[in-house]
Amino acid sequence: MSKTIGDVILDVRNISLSFGGVKALSNISFNVREHEIRAIIGPNGAGKSSMLNCINGVYTPQQGQITFRGQTFSHMDSHQVAVMGVARTFQNLALFKGMSVLDNIMTGRNLRMKSNLLLQALRWGPAEKEEIAHRLRVEEIIDFLEIQPYRKTPVGQLPYGLQKRVDLGRALALEPQVLLLDEPMAGMNVEEKQDMCRFILDVNDEFGTTVVLIEHDMGVVMDISDRVVVLDYGKKIGDGTPDEVRNNPEVISAYLGTGH
Repeated sequence: MSKTIGDVILDVRNISLSFGGVKALSNISFNVREHEIRAIIGPNGAGKSSMLNCINGVYTPQQGQITFRGQTFSHMDSHQVAVMGVARTFQNLALFKGMSVLDNIMTGRNLRMKSNLLLQALRWGPAEKEEIAHRLRVEEIIDFLEIQPYRKTPVGQLPYGLQKRVDLGRALALEPQVLLLDEPMAGMNVEEKQDMCRFILDVNDEFGTTVVLIEHDMGVVMDISDRVVVLDYGKKIGDGTPDEVRNNPEVISAYLGTGH
């Protein structure tokens, strides 16, 4: 089934990032089109997570700019990025281990809640109505991710693969236009990876969410991505369809460890 890829929603231009004397990213440019699954790949230490951290405002690049939906920024802070509709999962899970699955996913709704904190705490009047509406949305996400049996379970008691699903659910609770996934399949077995692939494809297809994905599993990347950008030692060495990237000599040499 073919899907329609839209116009450029996110444009990364000439991003350079250094920590002390170490260059993490050197003059990186690429774009992301609406409704595509865009992968960022590369060997360990290539700068992939640093690139995501620039996009969602955790790091401020020394050079370059990022354009999101036609607005250009040299720096965005994380809150501003979230308000604009960019959500993120993390390589190292940042979940509240003692809280239930439902409450963890509810934290992703905070930006969408309009009532003031006191009303929310008292669950009074409009805040109560609002919370009921938000809970309904969270229940839909729980159904979508097939984690209904664990709604009330503290997240810390769940197997790792299910914790990763909760992390995805919390990001989806923001109803993002762009979803940044930082190694969503790291540490998973084959079956868990297949499930996560299916959820990512469904998020992209059913919700129309644009996905930017960092992933080490090349088979997964080639199967689900529309386009792939390849980083190595902080430089861009490839960009194109999975087939174009797969046949790029510079990419092959970076992955096979020759030519360095």
